[in-house]
Amino acid sequence: MVSKSQPEKQSLYYGWYIIGALFFATLIAIGGRQGFGVFVKTWEQDWGVTTTTISIAAATGWLVNGISQPFVGRLTDIYGGRRVVVWSLLVMAIATMGVATVTNIYGLIALYGFIISFAAGGISPATTGVIIARWFEKKRGIAMAVLISGGSVGGMIVVPFLSYVLIEFGWQTAWLMIGGLALAFGVPLLLIVVRSNPVDMGLEIDGEESENTPEAEVTVRPVGPKFAEKWKDALNSRPIWQLSVTYFVCGITTASISVHFVRWAISEDISTGTAALAFGALSGINACGVLAIGLLSDRWQRKNLLAAVYLVRGLAFISLFVLPGPIAIWAFAVIGGMSWLATVPLTASLTADVYGVRNLGTLFGFANMAHQLGGAAAVMLFGWAFTAWGSYDIPFAIGAATLLAAGIISLSIREKQHSVRYVQVPAGGATGSELITQDGD
Repeated sequence: MVSKSQPEKQSLYYGWYIIGALFFATLIAIGGRQGFGVFVKTWEQDWGVTTTTISIAAATGWLVNGISQPFVGRLTDIYGGRRVVVWSLLVMAIATMGVATVTNIYGLIALYGFIISFAAGGISPATTGVIIARWFEKKRGIAMAVLISGGSVGGMIVVPFLSYVLIEFGWQTAWLMIGGLALAFGVPLLLIVVRSNPVDMGLEIDGEESENTPEAEVTVRPVGPKFAEKWKDALNSRPIWQLSVTYFVCGITTASISVHFVRWAISEDISTGTAALAFGALSGINACGVLAIGLLSDRWQRKNLLAAVYLVRGLAFISLFVLPGPIAIWAFAVIGGMSWLATVPLTASLTADVYGVRNLGTLFGFANMAHQLGGAAAVMLFGWAFTAWGSYDIPFAIGAATLLAAGIISLSIREKQHSVRYVQVPAGGATGSELITQDGD
């Protein structure tokens, strides 16, 4: 007989329900943003502008999204992730529907570049990843991977869907539909299911029943030697900078493709529908790749897997300027698909392993800011290069070179010296424990 004073043990850990809700929100949010490139050629024709001009709106969005990351991360650390993700998706959904009313590039910059992109920071790993890191420790790698695979599934489903709606009904309908889905289903799902911390459900991390009484709502856990009591302390150590630099390169390569992939395909006489289908295939392959990386990352050193991901993506970029267009598009889909969003769970998990989860929102927010700043610069420069030279070959070659550098830097991370997975400081000391507290959500 179960005591009424103790919560009944669930057959399935509640953290997996939270992953399900955040998976759907990520699918809509990331999938919608990856679909931006589908509309570039249409907007050029409708508004009489160049690829460079459209790239300004996209680059502004990546820049604003990057700036938002430390702020939403800090809000998550202070107030809990539930409030941040609910309000962020609500604002993002309404503004996405508003894009359907835009008639020029200035409106696109205002709505997409500023409002949508800032709100999207609240549905990024700087918030969703922090929530998951606080619910999972032993299976943190696979939990993060399942969450991030939502973005891959979003690319697989949403990008071809947006392409279809664009061709059949127009771009305005496409934006109304994706925003409407987020508003009707995503926001209520987050509101009902998501909780910021396992203590809110009377549980401990990984699903154990909490022995805490209402008067003792603090759990003390061992941490690694680099545990950050204050987020600023982490800035004096090497791993956060290594992870941020490599994530900057990740931003360069993912943002440039999300905005310019379809435009590159059209320049190679490949149709918008085929390009969207290829990107969907890339995302589908990536969903499997991310899950495989997640499983392996709970067994192997994450930094070695991270390096492999960057190097494989480098091969994908090389295929774009070495192979003929009709072959390159599918080669890129297959090779790139094995690595596309796999950097996210690895980077987030490494940050949590090294510095703990107390200030994870802020710290991973800085890494995400680096990612988005790299993306903003790449989107703008790739657009300028295509307008100036009529080709993406040189930008793709530069992207491949940066990925090689990111792979080398990832290998240089001393994970076995810094990660709580390999070196633990016994709980109980002021600098040797991490307090997981109830944040009132």
